[in-house]
This record gives sequence, structure tokens and C-alpha cells, in this order.
Amino acid sequence: MAWDVGNLIQLTKDLSAEWTSLSSIRELDEPYWYESGSDEPTCRSIAEHIRLINETDLAYPIIICPVGRVMDGMHRVVKALVEGKGQIQAYRLPQLPPPDFVGVNPDALPYDDSMIHQAGTAQRCDGFRR
Repeated sequence: MAWDVGNLIQLTKDLSAEWTSLSSIRELDEPYWYESGSDEPTCRSIAEHIRLINETDLAYPIIICPVGRVMDGMHRVVKALVEGKGQIQAYRLPQLPPPDFVGVNPDALPYDDSMIHQAGTAQRCDGFRR
């Protein structure tokens, strides 16, 4: 299952961001970017994630589902961790929206470069895993 980040951002328009403890973000201790098997943790892939982490802006809150799983913003979560922060701002969706993509290979999901620079993440959200 994957969600279009633009649609998720629209769902946050009337929400207030809350501070969320990094210790509550389970994805930090999971093979998050490499779980699907479509990408391997090569030096090039890791370097690309480092570049994205460096380019992210913590002024944009992450988006989490009702149970606290990251739906958008994992590069920002990692940036906050690297910077020694204990919390990050997050929009918690009150209910899980239906996925925009089901059964689609992560490599086949559409990306929009303008969203990458606006929100600091790619235009896909395959972070909600269970």
C-alpha cells in the first residue's frame, strides 16, 4: 500500500502539528528504505539517502498515521536523529485514508520533483507497513 504525499498533505490542512518523540518512531529500528527488496543498501543508495536527509527541512512536520507509523517524512526523522533532537513535529491523521496505490512496485510509483523540494521527501509514502 502507498499513499500520494500530495493527498496526505491536503489531509493535514486543518490539523495542528504535535511534538512526537523520536523514541516512539519504530521505523528508526527497521530496514525502512530497504524492506521491499526493490533497493539494496549499496554505497550509492545510502549516499542518495544522505543527500536527501541533508536537503530536508525540519520546518515541515512529518505525517503519521493514527497509530504513529510514518507516512511521510522519514528523511526528516533521520535528520532530527542525527542532529540529536529528541522530538519532531508531526501531523497525526485521525483516520487512515484509503491507499492511492495497492500492489504497485515502489519503483513504479510516480514522483514529482516539486514535492521533493517542497516537503523534503519523495512523492510516495510506502512507510506504513502493517
